[in-house]
Amino acid sequence: MQFRLTILLIFTISFSLKAQYTDQINSNRPGASMGAFAVGKDVIQAEAGFALRNATHAGYNNSTFRAGAGFLSLRWGLLMETLELTYQGQYISGTLNSKILSNPTPYPKRGFLQNFIGIKYLIYDPFKKEREVNTYSWKANNGFKLRELIPAVSITLGSNVNFEKSNPFPYGNLFGTLYRPVLFQNLGISPDEEPFLHLRGTLATQSHFLGTWVFVTNFSYDRYLSKYPLKDYILTLTHTLDPLWSVYIEHQGRVSDLFTEYLFRLGAAYLWNDDFQIEATLGSSIKNTPHQLFLNAGVSYRLDFHKDFTSAEELQEKELKKQERLLKKTLKKNTKGEKTRNRRAKRN
Repeated sequence: MQFRLTILLIFTISFSLKAQYTDQINSNRPGASMGAFAVGKDVIQAEAGFALRNATHAGYNNSTFRAGAGFLSLRWGLLMETLELTYQGQYISGTLNSKILSNPTPYPKRGFLQNFIGIKYLIYDPFKKEREVNTYSWKANNGFKLRELIPAVSITLGSNVNFEKSNPFPYGNLFGTLYRPVLFQNLGISPDEEPFLHLRGTLATQSHFLGTWVFVTNFSYDRYLSKYPLKDYILTLTHTLDPLWSVYIEHQGRVSDLFTEYLFRLGAAYLWNDDFQIEATLGSSIKNTPHQLFLNAGVSYRLDFHKDFTSAEELQEKELKKQERLLKKTLKKNTKGEKTRNRRAKRN
């Protein structure tokens, strides 16, 4: 989900949407989807937080996995407004309690679920041209228009890198120890091992309508060049309540030969200031193989080095410097003319 409060504010207040950069932070949090827009050239942004997760798997006699997870996303707008370099990481630590046998067996587990590095590029931006304002009609400016449903479109390409020699969560499977127990090695069945890297491509769309609503879709093909490719989709609907608060609801589906899950999330975000946002999410899955409950809390912060915007003070300073140069040029010219007249006067 994307907390695109910045774009919505500009839409409702000034009716002018810029391609990428916004005066306020534009975060992909608190949901799991990515917006179509980049953060803007020369903007560095971090989105981080913590999650509590509780999973129960009916296929393994209701074995459980309880853990805490930290997530971090780094975004950097480079070279142009439509390009962004991104990193997405997630580290999880917890205990897998196997109930397959009569005596529950705990397995402490910790490791990376994700280490993705990629590049996002904006393919199409319907907001590139400024929207005309009808000064005589509030309805004309705020009413629904079919063209508002035309989405911005971007594509993200990159790779997930497996830094761990023996990943305890191969392919993101929390119950991988039970799916491929050590005992299986005696039967000639090797445990799942994730390759050093595999590829991911994501197509993202982002539509704005009725001034305070945003609809985002993500369609991903993940883990390409691995044993278990994953197809993933995310649908996110965001509503801005006022200039500071935003709420969202999100649905995600993940399908592979290893597991299938369908998740629902809802949450809220609060804009603390132009460069800082806090958020929280509550979510659950609808299957019992496994069934998951999770609670997230996080923050987003940006370092804004964007130079396209020129303040009134900067414009005034430039004008003063310009006048100073003209004055010096005029004084120099007058001084030169005065010297010439003096020389002529002495000759006469």
